[in-house]
Amino acid sequence: MMALRSIAFLTAAAMLAACGPANDSATKAATAAAPAILATPEGKDVNSYANPLEARVTHVALDLAADFDAHVLSGTATLDIATARDAQKIVLDDNGLVIKGITDANGKALAYQVGARDPIHGAPLTIQLGGARRIVIAYESAPDATALQWMAPEQTLGKKKPYLFTQGEAILNRTWIPTQDSPGIRQTWEARITVPDGLTAVMSGESQSTLGETAPGNRRTFSFGMDKPVAPYLIAMAIGDLRFKAIDDTMGVWSEPAMVDKAAAEFADLGKFMEAAEELYGPYRWGRYDVLVLPPSFPYGGMENPTLTFATPTIIAGDKSLVSVIAHELAHSWSGNLVTNATWDDFWLNEGFTTYAENRIIERVYGPERAAMEADLLWTDMEQAVDEAGGPTSKLTQLHLDLTPDMDPDTATGQIAYDKGATFLRTIEQAVGREKWDAYLKAYFDRHAFQPQTSAGFLADLRANLFKNDAATAQKIGLDQWVYQPGIPANAVHVKSTAFVPIDKAAATFAATGDIAQAPRGVSTQEILRFINQLPRDIGNAKLATLDAAFHWSTTGNSEIRFAWLELAIANHYPPAGASAEDFLTSQGRRKFVAPLFADLMDQPGWGPAVARRLYAKARPGYHPLTVGTIDKIVGWKGADATK
Repeated sequence: MMALRSIAFLTAAAMLAACGPANDSATKAATAAAPAILATPEGKDVNSYANPLEARVTHVALDLAADFDAHVLSGTATLDIATARDAQKIVLDDNGLVIKGITDANGKALAYQVGARDPIHGAPLTIQLGGARRIVIAYESAPDATALQWMAPEQTLGKKKPYLFTQGEAILNRTWIPTQDSPGIRQTWEARITVPDGLTAVMSGESQSTLGETAPGNRRTFSFGMDKPVAPYLIAMAIGDLRFKAIDDTMGVWSEPAMVDKAAAEFADLGKFMEAAEELYGPYRWGRYDVLVLPPSFPYGGMENPTLTFATPTIIAGDKSLVSVIAHELAHSWSGNLVTNATWDDFWLNEGFTTYAENRIIERVYGPERAAMEADLLWTDMEQAVDEAGGPTSKLTQLHLDLTPDMDPDTATGQIAYDKGATFLRTIEQAVGREKWDAYLKAYFDRHAFQPQTSAGFLADLRANLFKNDAATAQKIGLDQWVYQPGIPANAVHVKSTAFVPIDKAAATFAATGDIAQAPRGVSTQEILRFINQLPRDIGNAKLATLDAAFHWSTTGNSEIRFAWLELAIANHYPPAGASAEDFLTSQGRRKFVAPLFADLMDQPGWGPAVARRLYAKARPGYHPLTVGTIDKIVGWKGADATK
């Protein structure tokens, strides 16, 4: 098997040569080598129509205008292509794009065909090359493109100007960019984005015109570039009434004007996060690191777009207690952006590595106890995720997944990748020692910089470099079991926080007696979360009223605490929390929060489903399409007139 895989590497590398800009010899080499791992069995991406061993995109140049009335982006995408010697065509991923014409670089029309549309993956866009190695596609996005959320002024914080943001992971960028939308097909890119005057465009690349340039029709054009090959889902953009506040010379925060000072204060430790990350994993290779705080409808906690993390305002608690999300997104600059899962079967190579690295950064910046508490909470989340996935024998609890074309990677890649993946790496760390493990990880990111990776590739690298002279330890850890078998292996390392010992005791005492004297006061967010989540789900309304009066968790501005409290309140049908639930579900659309709460409501016999559908009818217009797709299924959505 290893010999065959090596032959495949050489064959693929020989077939393709790199095209498009690159900033140094390392980047050129990475671009040229990228297809090699795609020739392996695990490198085949069932979620893309592309055949990168025949022809692949190496560079994307966008020239687009944003129409906030029609809700479309229109213009051109110019693609540079590397091909096998006898390649006649290239296949791109297309989901709802309106193609107006395709030419070569000299304007000669090229024949193309859009194939049958699949509800998950869209359609193949097959272009006859006729010898072309650069093609120009004139097109526009559909008004309902899933990657794009167009927001009316009243949906924004400022209430005066419209807003647009993109969300490409996992396979949504094909709804606004005609390219090969597969994480293993890394591409450099550049963009010119024209917007109405008074709005600012930002992207996940180097800005070449911070204030924009005057364009016809009372508009402005902003230019960007990314000279390092990235997975196409990492091309991201936002347009709105945006302001910037620097934290230091290389970091800062973008947001709507009313949020920018608060966000900059919350993320003041970005420099410390960067210092810790670079000490652990080597130099940051992306230039600037900024954070864009998006409107509350953003469906995730954060998205690791290079140079510009997208973040939800729900992590701004006022006391930096939820900034682990930013540590996580920064860590993606190494795991995910620098070394990327080649397919969504190996999503854990992005998220498991990053969750582990996040905890190490938090330990360096805020101390071992904070890190231990967060790791202990992760263990509980992992146990819950295993139950929700169908138990320890479910294939969905494997790290390496076996996705099929009828599975949407956005819904099939869940929390297991984060929590079990991080626990796996923590288990290796304990087995070999932190010093040796840290040295290995830093070298691993160097060896595979700007390249895609598979589980098989990672395990081969482990055996060749970490366990080269220690096969017994590798065998004891059970590397293949961790990656390819379901459940949590018995040797999993569970970090236990000593700070939780009195918290667990207080929760047990309160549950048994209603005595609030030992309940957590003046403690960390993590300790409060532990207390709430240790309480039995059938604790009763009298005790909930006691907690409500003492701590006012129904109105807290800490989103994690409020979410945990509302889950407990819904489980007990605690009516005083109803207004809080309605406000929480209609004021933000972070899927981590809204999906479980709607599911909790639907699970309550009698009263719950009607409440869920009523609240969803109110909240749905402000949710991102990703969130809508999830909640529609949870509540059995049949339209605003079917809320009973």
